[in-house]
Formats: sequence, C-alpha cells, structure tokens
Amino acid sequence: MSETTLRRLGPLPGRLVRLYAGLALYGAGIGLQIESTLGNFPWDVFHHGLSLMSGWSIGLAVTVVGVFVMLLWIPLRQKPGLGTISNVFCIGLFADLTLWLAPTPGDLAVRWAFLAAAIVITAVATGLYIGAGFGAGPRDGLMTGLAAKGLSIRLSRMLIEVTVLLAGWLLGGNLGIGTLVFALSIGPMTQFFMPLLAADRRSGAPGV
Repeated sequence: MSETTLRRLGPLPGRLVRLYAGLALYGAGIGLQIESTLGNFPWDVFHHGLSLMSGWSIGLAVTVVGVFVMLLWIPLRQKPGLGTISNVFCIGLFADLTLWLAPTPGDLAVRWAFLAAAIVITAVATGLYIGAGFGAGPRDGLMTGLAAKGLSIRLSRMLIEVTVLLAGWLLGGNLGIGTLVFALSIGPMTQFFMPLLAADRRSGAPGV
C-alpha cells in the first residue's frame, strides 16, 4: 500500500479503532441475524449447519472456517494482512458474545427488527473494516484469489456463496426469507454507509 494511500486512510490509531470496531459490529450482526431465526446469510447458513453437526458454538465455527479458508489462500498466492488475521479470530468471538447477550425473540415484529438491525450493523461494520485498509477478510480474499486465476468477481462470488449455502442447508443451517432479504439489501446498505465512514470525510484528506 502506497504512502499516499496510507495518508488518505488516516493515522494508524484511528485505523486500528475502525478495524476492530468494524469486526466487533460484524460479529454482532451475525449474532442478531441468527437470533432473528428468519434465515442466515449464505456463509452463516454454513456456519450454523457446521455448528449443529459438530456441537461447536457459532463463533467457533466461524473461526475454524476462517482459518481453513485462509489456508486456501496459499495455492492462490494471496497474502493475508492484519485485517485478515483479525477477522478470523475476532468476528466469531463477538458473534458468540452477541448470541449470549441478546434474547431470542418470540414476537415476529421483534424478529424482523433483529434482522433489520443485523443488516444495518453489518453494512456499517463493512464500511469501517474496509475503510481501515488492513487487507481483505479470508472469505473475500478467496473470491479475489479465484478472480485472479481468471474467473470474474461476480462468478467467483456466486460459486462460493452457492456452494456454502447448499452445504450449510444440507447440514441443517437456517435458510429462510431473511437470507434473501439480507442478500438483496446488504449491497445497497453498504454502498450508502461506505462514503459516510470514509476517513477523508472526517479528516479533511482528499478522497481515495
């Protein structure tokens, strides 16, 4: 990463705060969506299914899968950064913490509120985490690594997410209307929050 890019991202302490705040929020988003019981995001359908099969907590399943996916970077010649490694070990921890703290709602309106909160929190988390500039998460790095081998980003992402969704469903992971709502809304929500959370908006530095 160039010196100019680092200046635009802001001072290191602020970048670290954004990184770990983003990872904590991302884990909280996972926990809230699972508690909604309306259906999980594709990767979390797989994490949930693996948790049911193994007896692990959701957070441990997230961490184990993250480590395995990062190992797949080796033949793809992807290089992990601090953000990659932190992603592997922080998101699962905060997902488990949220699942422990948040009640499982019985009322349908509250379940939808949990889902809506999960989508917004995940979009904010993505803006913070990516804006910190410490490298891709293991799952995104797998996608970009496959793209570097000749597949388009769109095809790489589709193949990966369809694969984990199907595997998670076969393992008993929760697939439902929430899965579709999340998939359709997370992109626009992230696009909305990314510029609001950009470092240059706060610091007065020129845009990237």
